[in-house]
Amino acid sequence: MAENAFYPDPPPISLRDIVKITEARVVGDGDLDQLIIGIATVESAGPGDICFADGARYARVAGSTRAAACLIKARFADSVAAGTVALVVPNPHLALALVTTTLYPAAAKPLPIFATDGMHDRALVHPSADVDAAAIIEAGAVVGPAAVVGARTLIAPHAVVGPSVRVGDDCSIGPGVTVIHSVIGNNVIIHPGVHIGQDGYGFVRTAVGHMKVPQIGRVVIADNVEIGAGSTIDRGGSKDTVIGDGTKIDNLVQIGHNVKIGRRCLIVSQVGISGSATIEDFVVIGGKSGINGHITVGEGAQIAAVSSVYRDVPAGAKWAGSPARPLREWLRAQSRDLRYGNKDKPADDNE
Repeated sequence: MAENAFYPDPPPISLRDIVKITEARVVGDGDLDQLIIGIATVESAGPGDICFADGARYARVAGSTRAAACLIKARFADSVAAGTVALVVPNPHLALALVTTTLYPAAAKPLPIFATDGMHDRALVHPSADVDAAAIIEAGAVVGPAAVVGARTLIAPHAVVGPSVRVGDDCSIGPGVTVIHSVIGNNVIIHPGVHIGQDGYGFVRTAVGHMKVPQIGRVVIADNVEIGAGSTIDRGGSKDTVIGDGTKIDNLVQIGHNVKIGRRCLIVSQVGISGSATIEDFVVIGGKSGINGHITVGEGAQIAAVSSVYRDVPAGAKWAGSPARPLREWLRAQSRDLRYGNKDKPADDNE
């Protein structure tokens, strides 16, 4: 693995222990007492490293890897280089995550900037705030009147927890984050530069200009949510903006007022979700997609990257395109365009 000054070197772990952690099946006669000292890509791994190969492309590269062991699916196990132990698992990426969490537990959540416990003497905490004794409030952080901060929660430098905001246990509020008008559950990770609970975009046109509509709702974030750097979540206008349990939001995502997002959704970077949209449980939205206001994306639906969704999406559907439509319809349209629409277009130099 490349030199890493940000996390301490992990203690060596035997392949036998890795087999227990991942429930892998060992192919061949590998030495299970061999020690693993790092994690690396299949291309760059050395004799003391473990790597993973997920899919045919990486399985081909595994034939020349120098890793001590490779986590790989059963159908590709024979492609692993001689001298490398093949550890067969159903999901190599998941298995690697289990190993990485074991070796580098501190990397699973943001660390305090000052690596200290308790409340820094340069934090600004209102006397009426209820901050658990096990919380970490770092230099420059602000905790407002009547706010509640739970046990083992980190409030990083220059983060602001506003008046009456409630933050649960085991959360990480990153540097430069602002949280106002919000209720945050347990084990929530909010990365640097996120802004939660600001006004929703609400105006009424009048003869003399745009009149602002006061936004009196909240943002309610359930347990186990992760919000990527630079994302913004507006508070509700007349009801709450809600993010469901276990949902993971990437960097630079905008979520408008009154939006309701269900459980365990995956929302990739640069997605914009307009006000009062409903995203049901287990939905996946690809990067740079836009979701129109006041529509519903049904449970388990998948939206391809760079799609514009302007009407309701049925549960379990796969949609793509701008305007978005069922995936097969979009693929047929793409095929027609390639066959007829561009026949006179000169070939691209990069093709």
